[in-house]
Amino acid sequence: MRYLTIPVTAFAQNATLLWDETLRAAIVDPGGDLEEILAAAREEGVTIEKILLTHGHVDHAGAAAELRQITGAPIEGPHCEDAFWLAMLPEQARMFGFAGKVQSVTPDRWLADGDLVTVGTTTLEVIHTPGHTPGHVCFFHRPSRLALVGDVLFAGSIGRTDFPRGDHAELIRSIRAKLFPLGDEVRFIPGHGPESTFGDERENNPFVADWA
Repeated sequence: MRYLTIPVTAFAQNATLLWDETLRAAIVDPGGDLEEILAAAREEGVTIEKILLTHGHVDHAGAAAELRQITGAPIEGPHCEDAFWLAMLPEQARMFGFAGKVQSVTPDRWLADGDLVTVGTTTLEVIHTPGHTPGHVCFFHRPSRLALVGDVLFAGSIGRTDFPRGDHAELIRSIRAKLFPLGDEVRFIPGHGPESTFGDERENNPFVADWA
């Protein structure tokens, strides 16, 4: 599996283009700047067949409805507990000053813990990781030991929990009980900022390190 991270919007959110040898692709968290996302897909010669959402915040999901209209690709994720966030996307956009028309969206498929998502011939495992939002999910490609973790975990930090229905204790449990057991060698793409590994975060992250 190959991937390309495309920082979008003023929040520098990591939209991620994933594809395999079939040149069928998914875009994870298209928060905005669709012209950049579509240009990247054309440059790589891939066809977007899925839109995957980790959670319902506007910097991650703000362009999902428009991208579905353009490509015809279905939206999968997040967990249904984030339905209220996706319904509030226009209000979120006004609050945070997003340009253009941001539409509410209902996914074609809600995801639950243990579900599988396919991209071309590639399979991603779905992990429900509440805390930042109640319906947050992560995607894990076991063969390449790669996880896409949205706003759960960052290099040296963790996701905010001061939004409606955020839960700090639940976020810590999601990281320690669901992500870290996947293995120290697992590389992860966060929703913002640089990549890291679970091992590095267990050793150095002041919020979730083994010594914290």
